[in-house]
Amino acid sequence: MSPDSRLLAGRYQVGELIGRGGMSDVHRGQDTRLGRTVAIKLLKPSLATDPAFRTRFRQEAQAAARMAHPTIVRVFDAGEETVREPNGHEAQLPFIVMEYVDGVLLKDLIKQGPLEPSEAVRITEGILTALEYSHRAGVVHRDIKPGNVMITKTGQVKVMDFGIARAISDSSATVAQTTAVLGTASYFSPEQAKGETVDARTDLYSTGVVLFEMLAGRPPFRGDTPVAVAYQHVSETAVAPSSINHKVSPAMDVVVAHALAKDRFDRYQTVADFRHDLEEAAAGRVPVHKKEDDFAENLFGAPPTTSSGPEAAFRQLAEDQTMVRTQRRPPVIWIWAGVAVMAVVIVAVLAWVLRLAPSTTMPETSRPVPNLSGQTVDAAGKKLEDLSLKWTQTQEESSTYPSGEVIRTDPAAGIVMAKGETVTLIVSTGKKAVQVPDVTNMTADAAKQALQAAGLTVGPTTTENSPSVAANVVISSSPAAGQNAHEGDAIGLTVSSGKVTLADLTGQSIQAASGMLSQLGLTAAPKADPSCPQDKGAPLVHTQSVVPGDVPQGTTVELTYCSG
Repeated sequence: MSPDSRLLAGRYQVGELIGRGGMSDVHRGQDTRLGRTVAIKLLKPSLATDPAFRTRFRQEAQAAARMAHPTIVRVFDAGEETVREPNGHEAQLPFIVMEYVDGVLLKDLIKQGPLEPSEAVRITEGILTALEYSHRAGVVHRDIKPGNVMITKTGQVKVMDFGIARAISDSSATVAQTTAVLGTASYFSPEQAKGETVDARTDLYSTGVVLFEMLAGRPPFRGDTPVAVAYQHVSETAVAPSSINHKVSPAMDVVVAHALAKDRFDRYQTVADFRHDLEEAAAGRVPVHKKEDDFAENLFGAPPTTSSGPEAAFRQLAEDQTMVRTQRRPPVIWIWAGVAVMAVVIVAVLAWVLRLAPSTTMPETSRPVPNLSGQTVDAAGKKLEDLSLKWTQTQEESSTYPSGEVIRTDPAAGIVMAKGETVTLIVSTGKKAVQVPDVTNMTADAAKQALQAAGLTVGPTTTENSPSVAANVVISSSPAAGQNAHEGDAIGLTVSSGKVTLADLTGQSIQAASGMLSQLGLTAAPKADPSCPQDKGAPLVHTQSVVPGDVPQGTTVELTYCSG
C-alpha cells in the first residue's frame, strides 16, 4: 500500500513525506473527519514489539495531548495501525497525529551558520517558555535538540515530541531503539550519559547545548562515536562560544557555562533562573549568581555533598565531644542496632519502589479500543462487550464502507479506556445520495466537470448520429437528469457524432428528396442532365453525388435528374 493511499484509524489520510528521523517518518496528512491538515508521525514498527513500550507510549501520548500552549506542538491523537510487511507478516505501526506547523526546523537554520546572538536569545526564550509550561505539568522532555524545535514563518518557536522520549527510556526497549529515539548524544546531559535519573534540570542542560550551537554554529562536544561525545559531556568543559564566534559577548559566555555545569546542583535550577540570566546577558550585563536557598533541596533532594539522615547522625556521634556515656553496655551495640533499623527501612523502601515500577502488562481495569473498521455493527458490538466496554452507534455516509459496516470508533482504535466506559461506533449508511445534474447540450468536457462537481464520475460514453446536436455535445445521460444516484456512481453519456445517416435517394422525386435532406440538416443541389430522356411527370433523382451512409452535418448533396 502506498503512503498516499493509507488511511489510519479510518480517519487520517497519510500524504507526502515531509521529514525523517531516527525513530520515525513524518508525513503531511489530512483529518478527513474535521477537514484539517495535520502532521502524522509514523514510528518504526520495531518499537511496537515491546508490550511495555506500547503501554507507556499510549500513556505518554495522552499526557502530551493534554498540554495546550502556543510554544508546544499539539498532539491530537495517537494509536496503532495493523500493517502488512513485505514478508507477509502483520505488524503494529504506532502513530502520532500532531498539529501541522508550516515552518523550518531549527537544525536546518543552524546548518546555514551561527545565528545572530539576539535571535539565539529569542529562540532560547521560546524553548524555555515551553519547558516552563511542561515542567509545571510534571512532564520532562528529555530530548531537547534543534531537531525538535520548529520556527514558523512568523518567527514563533514551537517545541515538539513531549513525553515520547520517556515512553522509550522507561520501557524495556533495546539500546539501539533507545539511541534511535533519543537522537545523537550531542545534547545529552551528564546524568543521561551516566544512566542516572533525570529531572527538569536535564532539559535546562540540553537547552544550554542548543544555545551554544546557535551561537557557535556547532555543538560544544564532537566525536567519532556517540560514546565519545557522551564521555565529554561527563568529564570535559566546553569552550566559550565567543572563542568560536566573536559576536558573542562575555556575558553570554557566563550564561552558557552555567547552563552546562556538570553537576545538576551547580547549573540553573529553574526556567525562571535561566531566563533571568539570559535577559541580563542580552542587555549587556554579566549575570551574578546568588546562593540557592534551602528550599531548593525540597524540589530536587539534597546535593551529593550534603550529609543527611543516618550519615549526619553518625557523624555527630563521632564528632560531638560533649556526649557522655551513661550506660555500661558498649556503644557499638547501639550502632549495630541503628544499622539494623536502617537496613529494614531500606528493604521496605525498595519493595515499595519496585511495586511502583511500570508493569509490562495492561492493568486489569484498562483495555485498548480494538480496530473495528469494516465489521458489522453486531460483530463490533460483541467484541466491545467481550472487553467489558459499553457501546452506542451513530450513522455517517461513506463512499468507502458499505451500508451497515463500522467506519471507525470514537475514541479511535488503540486508545486505552477503563472498564465500563462507552465507545461510539460510527456506522456507514452507504454512499451519499446525489441527484443527476442536467448535462444535455453541454460539451463532453463540460459535462464531465459538472458530474464530478456533483460527486459522480463519467461512465461509458457512446456516440450517436444527430441532425440537430453539434459534434461532441451531450444528447442524453443514463440515468437521466433529475434521477437519483449515489456518490461515486458512473453516469453514462450519449454524445453527438456530428454526422447523419444519408439514405439512397435515387428514384425519389426531386421535391421529396430535397425535403428528406432538409430534415437531416443537409443541403440539396438539383442538377439537370440533358444526356438522358426527361421523366414523365415530376422529375426523379437519377444519381446523387454522396453515397448513402454516415456523412458530416451540413453536407451538400447534388441530385441529378434527366432533362433530355
